Amino acid sequence: MHTRSRPLAASVAAVAALGALSPPQAPSFPVPASVGGATQLITVEADGSYATVTAWEKGPSGWAPQFGTASGRVGSRGVTDGATRRQGTWTTPAGTWTVTEGFGTLPVGTAMPYTVVGDDDWWVEDPRSRFYNRMHGARGADFPLTEAGARGSEHLVDHPVQYAEALVVDFNRWPAVPGRGAGIFLHVNGRGATAGCVSVPRATMDRIMAWIRPSAHPRIAIG
Repeated sequence: MHTRSRPLAASVAAVAALGALSPPQAPSFPVPASVGGATQLITVEADGSYATVTAWEKGPSGWAPQFGTASGRVGSRGVTDGATRRQGTWTTPAGTWTVTEGFGTLPVGTAMPYTVVGDDDWWVEDPRSRFYNRMHGARGADFPLTEAGARGSEHLVDHPVQYAEALVVDFNRWPAVPGRGAGIFLHVNGRGATAGCVSVPRATMDRIMAWIRPSAHPRIAIG
């Protein structure tokens, strides 16, 4: 995958070199045009299926990096334009998306709306379902209770490592267009590349969950 913004790539690479960092003075950061009123931003700069993920905060002096990791992962086929991305392509959608809720198999200290999932909880990825691209229980389901096949959904508790804690990326929601893709999350690293989500080490996810807050109108910028 070719990166879309060389200035962003350069600034994020500089951040990654600092590791879990205190903000450097006066960083140069080109804010995406679609950031809206966000004062917290997570940037994802991909190189193939690998990524540098950085948390930024906007203060009186502008945007400053808070912490980050060079050990992020994205889809096994890299990043593709979110406007044309299709389900089942093993790609991560490029673009800037709101982040409004989280979930996980474990309770987490976070200011975000957060659901501790149980055995009844599925993330619906069946394009025929009226619950497409949202969480729903087995009761009243109009989708097959399976992860297999073209109408399969995700049984969240079956992924206790990746979904120990996760944030929902609001790609293809409100409205959710069948076939464009469902279940794009920021979650904990598994064993390798993802099917389309963004993943980071558990320690980084812990910091993100403690840092992120709804009042900052947080967004994630993937490119």
